[in-house]
Amino acid sequence: MGAAYGTAKSGVGVASMGVMRPELVMKSIVPVVMAGVLGIYGLIIAVIISTGINPKAKSYYLFDGYAHLSSGLACGLAGLSAGMAIGIVGDAGVRYYSSALVFDLMINVEIHLIIIFIQPILIIF
Repeated sequence: MGAAYGTAKSGVGVASMGVMRPELVMKSIVPVVMAGVLGIYGLIIAVIISTGINPKAKSYYLFDGYAHLSSGLACGLAGLSAGMAIGIVGDAGVRYYSSALVFDLMINVEIHLIIIFIQPILIIF
């Protein structure tokens, strides 16, 4: 959900960039890619959980089920919050970057730094 929201919200900003300044579209596509990476984190957690489930080796207790549920929820909610943050920052940053009167390269660097530092929210959880 977070990856989809971040991709959609950043995609709107990239579309507005394509209308206002088509020569800068490729520089503004980074938020869309970073939001798409969030879905991969959820896939990694799902693979880790599924490899831990082996009913032939040991029985699957209620504690194991709740542990797997909570780890999936933690990853999902962190991905949702990171996706929302990436979408909002990506959309606002790209729109500002496209409407800036002065061609400011530093704002593009700042947008990318904010987006890169949003991603470790998933690692903290």
